[in-house]
This record gives sequence, C-alpha cells and structure tokens, in this order.
Amino acid sequence: MSAVLLPILPPLIAALAVLILRRPAPALALAGAILSLAGSLWLLARVAGGQAETLLLSALPDMPLRLVAVPLTALLAVAVATVGTFALIHAVGYMKRESGLCRFYATMSLFLAAMQTLVLAGDWVLLLAAWELIGMCSYLLIGFWFQRPEAADAAGRAFLCTRSADLGLYVAVFMLIGSAGTSEIAASLEAGSSASTAAGLLLLLAAMGKSAQVPLQDWLMRAMAGPTPVSALLHSATLVAAGAILLIRSAPLLGPEVLLAVGLVGGVTTVAAGIIALAEPDLKRLLAASTASQYGLMLVAVGAGVPLAALLHLLAHAAIKSTLFLAAGEFQHARGGTGFDRLEGIGRARPWAFAGFALAALALAGIPPLSGFFSKDAIIAAALSAPGAAWLGPLALAGTLLTGAYMARSLGLLWRGSGETRAIAGNAWMRVGIWGLVVPATALGLAFGPIEAMLGLPAADADSTVVVVAGLLAAVTGLALGWLVPAPRLLGPVYPWAQRGLAIGGGLAAWVGRPVMAVARGCDWLEGRLYAAVLNVGRSGLAVARLARTSDERRIDGLIFALVAGMRALGDRARALQSGLIHRELAVSVSVVAVGLVVLVTLLRF
Repeated sequence: MSAVLLPILPPLIAALAVLILRRPAPALALAGAILSLAGSLWLLARVAGGQAETLLLSALPDMPLRLVAVPLTALLAVAVATVGTFALIHAVGYMKRESGLCRFYATMSLFLAAMQTLVLAGDWVLLLAAWELIGMCSYLLIGFWFQRPEAADAAGRAFLCTRSADLGLYVAVFMLIGSAGTSEIAASLEAGSSASTAAGLLLLLAAMGKSAQVPLQDWLMRAMAGPTPVSALLHSATLVAAGAILLIRSAPLLGPEVLLAVGLVGGVTTVAAGIIALAEPDLKRLLAASTASQYGLMLVAVGAGVPLAALLHLLAHAAIKSTLFLAAGEFQHARGGTGFDRLEGIGRARPWAFAGFALAALALAGIPPLSGFFSKDAIIAAALSAPGAAWLGPLALAGTLLTGAYMARSLGLLWRGSGETRAIAGNAWMRVGIWGLVVPATALGLAFGPIEAMLGLPAADADSTVVVVAGLLAAVTGLALGWLVPAPRLLGPVYPWAQRGLAIGGGLAAWVGRPVMAVARGCDWLEGRLYAAVLNVGRSGLAVARLARTSDERRIDGLIFALVAGMRALGDRARALQSGLIHRELAVSVSVVAVGLVVLVTLLRF
C-alpha cells in the first residue's frame, strides 16, 4: 500500500465502521484519527528530503486521479490530523451526554478523511471531489442539532454562501484543465496561459467563500450553532483553512493583479472582522470573527507574494484557534452558554482551562516567544516588503493590533467576576484535548526554521528589527487597549454597527440571501403549478385511454367477433354439403348451375 494513503484510510475506515458497528463510536473515531496522525508523520518523514510520494488511480481517459505527497502537502496533512485527533479527544467528553453519537463521529471521521484527501490531491478532479465532500460534512456538522432552528438556519446559510462561491473554483478548474491539457495541479499551474488572471480571480472567489472573507464572512459567525469540537475543527485546519490552502498551493499561478486583489481582500477582512470580534457579546462568535480576521492576514501574505508566511501562520493558527475553541467548550459546559454575561469569572473557577486559553490568546496576539509571534512577524515582513506595501503594511499592523485588543477583552471578561461553576461530565477528556494543543500553540515557532528549510520557499526580504518592533508594538498596544478600555468606548460610534456585523442594509443576507430565497420560492411555486398541469394532462390522457379501451373492447372487438362467428357458421353449413354421396353432389352441382344460368339469363334480358 502506498504511504500517501496512510493519512486518508484510517478515518475513512473508522467512518464506515461507526456506521456498521454503531456501539463503540467514540473509540473507533478516535482510533482512526490517531492512526491518521501516525500515518501523516510517517509520510512527512518519507518526503522531508524533497522526494515525492505519488499514487495514480484510474479515472477519466488521460486524466488519472493523483494523490501526491511533497513536503508542503505532507506538512498540511500532519496539521489536519493533529487538530482532528485532539478535537475528537475533547469531543469524547463534550458529547458524553448527547444523542446521535454515531452520526456525529461518523461525520467527523469522514470530514477528516475528506480534508486529508484535499490537501494531498494532486489533480483538480480529486480536489473538487474532496472540496464537495468537506462542504457536505460541514453542513451536517453545523446542523448536527437540527431540531434547533438556529442550527438549521446556520447550516443552510453556510451551505448557500460557500456553495455560491464554489462556482469560482469550478470555472477556474475547467479553464486551467482546458488551457493546460491536463488535470494535474502542478502542471496546470506551471503551464500559464492568457486565462491565468481570470482563473486566479475565480480561485480567490472560492477561497473567500470557504475562508469567510469580506463580504462572505457572516456565515462563519452563525456556524457557532454546532457543537464546539466541530467549531474547533472547522475553524483551524479543515473547512475554513481550505480557502487559504487553495491560494497557497495556487500561488505560482497568481499574477501581480491577482496578488494585489488577494492582498486587499485579506487586508480589508482582517480589519473588518477584527472590529466585529471586538464588539461580539459571545465568546464563540468572537473566536469565529477572529478566524476570518486571521485568514485575512494569511491572504495578505499570499498577496504580498510570500506564501511561506501564510503557511506558517496557518500552522500556528490551527493549533491556537483549536485550543481557544476547546477551552470555550469547557466554559460552555460549566455555565450553560458562551455569552460573556454567563462566562464572567469562569477563569477563576476553571483555572486549568483558562490557563490554556490565555496561553493560546497571547500566542494569537503575537507575544514572544509563542508561535504566533513568529508567524505574525513573517506576515508583517511580507506586507512591508511587497509592491503594495503602502496598503498591505498598515492593514497587517492594524489586524495585529485588533487581535491583541479582542483577545485581551475576552481574557478580561473571563477573569473578572464571580467564580461559580458546576461539575462537568467528561471533563478529563476535554482537558487532555485542550492541553494537547496548547503545546504546539505555544512552541511551534521553534519548528519554523526547519520547516522553512524543508520547504525551500522564499521568505520576505525586510528589515527584521523594524518588523519585530512594529509587530510587537502593535500587539502590546492592542492588548493594553483591550484590557483597559471597554469595547463601546474603544470603537465609539462604530460599536453598534460592529455588533450588527458591519452589515450594510441588512448585509449579504438581505442583498443576496433573501432575493435568492425569493427566487427559490418562486421556482417552487412554478414547479408546483407545472406539476399540477402535468398531472392534469396525465389524468386526461388516462381518461382518453380508458374510453378508447372501452370502445375497443365493446364495439370494435364485438363487431369482429360477430363477423368471425358468422363466417364460422357459414363454414359449418358449407361443410354440411360435403356428404361424400356422388348423386347428392351431382344434384347440388346441377342446382347451382341452374340457378346461375337463370341469374345470367335474367341479367342479359335487362
């Protein structure tokens, strides 16, 4: 068996086993995730020297499906498996008293297998298939508590928003395959064509949908209606990461115009989503807005022409954000909700979970020597050395300042207040999940040097002293403002608008969602009328058929049967004349001749 299958097969087999065996669902799903992590690490060790592992599978003529493991894709596979494993460990405790566990763990395992397929896909056809599969799984997981109206609505919004943007990926893939004559990703990116600009912009559209970039960010905050382990997985290394991964892998295709568009979209998003996060009254929604903001920073790095910086921040963010979400899940179980009005003082009551949350928050803010400090510096360096530095540099620094502000605000709200809490079933599992991810969230920066050497991607060329001072100053200023200044005063007149998600005239839901749903309802009405018309035509046809059948059976068939009966009777009479007696036969013949002569003479006389 090819080593490239090792990250994919265990969670896929686990999903099937959960559906078939049913009972030990958590153990099966967790075993699949752990084996996927082991397989990913083994695969990374095999390709770390620069060689590739490739598996070809028969598919379309001259377009085989490819799984390709190179240092970049193998590293992403390790990130996916790591977050997936600890999210499932946390889920064992978090979902302990929930129903529908087979459905939950089977979908989570399938989600992991699909995401591993996406990062290891070596051709566009397989990537599209995996892209569709993670979209389906995310819909099922966000709407896991489908009995709750908010969960069903959140799943529908996520589906509508991401599926609309996915059209960009489809059209881009068709253009790339058509121009390059191959579905192989590496070959199509290197071929280049007159359509590369259009294809790059369409890939950006697809990434904006999946990674919740402005103006498509609203669905991500609403997706918090799903279970917290789902949020941790979605926001860190799977669904939302897919958009950034797509642009990182497609970076060789992107020309200057497309890179500028990517950078500006990311820069606007990191500021806008940061402001939204600063005004959020709910911890999980704050973290969701933060996710959109952090992926905006990754797009700034891609737009600056340094995908390595985006990759480093993607890896650090995967560990950091999953830690924050898993800690939020423990807080939620302790207080029965994630609104800050409920969580005041929870940090004092649950110090271990709060300590993990605080370390991850400081890492995300960019405080040394935590992992976020190194990845944020890489992005700021890329932005300050890019051709569009006048735009990208200030946006990256503003995003860093806002990160510190909303994380300090959340820490203050969680720490201040009373420390009441309640016992939590499965708390030990949740704590293992949190602290298993705290380690990479804090220490991953130590591995960035070897990762850069292994990948061989170009880094930013900027004054390191300026970058460190600027980044650290922005982070510390943001932390101080978030801790000391209340959000309404900090944002001023923008605060009410930020609480509404910076929506203009009702936002994307009003401008796009409602018209689309109105068109859908109109189509449903038209379909109902067409169905009724077709049904009436069918009923009329059946009535005509029944009439024709009655006429055929009672009239035409009766006439034919009567004619047949008459002919048979005539035949019987004629047969009676054939007696075999010669004298009788001669008498009949003479009689017939005589009658004939009489008739003939009569006719001749007239």
